[in-house]
Amino acid sequence: MTCGHRPCQTASDVSRRHAASVNVPWLMSNLVLMRTSPTWAKGLARMLLEVPLPRRWAHVQGVAARARSIAPTLGPDAALLEAAAWLHDIGYLPELAGTGLHQLDGARYLRDAEHAESMLCRLVAHHSCAVIEAEERGLAEILCREFRSAPLALASALTFCDMTTSPDGKPVHVEWRLAEIHNRYGSEHLVSRSIHRATPMILDAVDQLHAKAAPTASSRCNA
Repeated sequence: MTCGHRPCQTASDVSRRHAASVNVPWLMSNLVLMRTSPTWAKGLARMLLEVPLPRRWAHVQGVAARARSIAPTLGPDAALLEAAAWLHDIGYLPELAGTGLHQLDGARYLRDAEHAESMLCRLVAHHSCAVIEAEERGLAEILCREFRSAPLALASALTFCDMTTSPDGKPVHVEWRLAEIHNRYGSEHLVSRSIHRATPMILDAVDQLHAKAAPTASSRCNA
C-alpha cells in the first residue's frame, strides 16, 4: 500500500518496528529483573516445594522471613537476598537431584531451566558453605567451575538466614540449628561431617550479621 509515492505505515507496521527498537530490550531487561524478584522466587519455590516437600517449604518461608528482617543492612541487595532465600533449597526436590549436592542441583535448575540471573544462581550454589559438602562428595571442582562464589557479605547474609531458621521455619539460635542437623543425620553422615567442618565459618557469618545489624538497630532507635 502506498500514500503519495511513500510506503504507507499501517498500525501493525509501526507496532512491529517499535517492538524491535524499544520493547524487546525493555522486555529483556525486565525479564532479568523479574528473575531476581522475591515475588517470582516465592512463586517458583511454592510450585516446586509446597506439595512434595512441605517441611522444606516451611523452612524456606522462614528463611525468606529472616532475609526480610535484615533487609535494612543490605541496601539494594535486599531483594536479591530474599529471592535466594526462597530458592536456596529447591535442589532437594527429587526431580532436580542430579548430583545429591542440593546447592549445585538447585543452581543448575535456576541457570538452565529458569535462566535466572547469575548472582542468584551463585548464591544458591554456594549457600551455607556448600563447597565443604562438595568436597565430601567429590564435587568441589565441578561446583567452583560452574558457579563462582558469591560476594562475602551476601553469602554470609544467606548463611545467617538459613542457619538461624529451623526445619519448620521458626527462628532459632545457630547453635540449636547446628545440633539439630547433627541429630537428624547422625554423626557419620557426610552432611554432619560437612557441617562440623563448616561450623567456624557458619558462626563467623552469624557474628558478622549480628555486628552489622547492631548499628542499624541503634540508628532506628535514635531516629
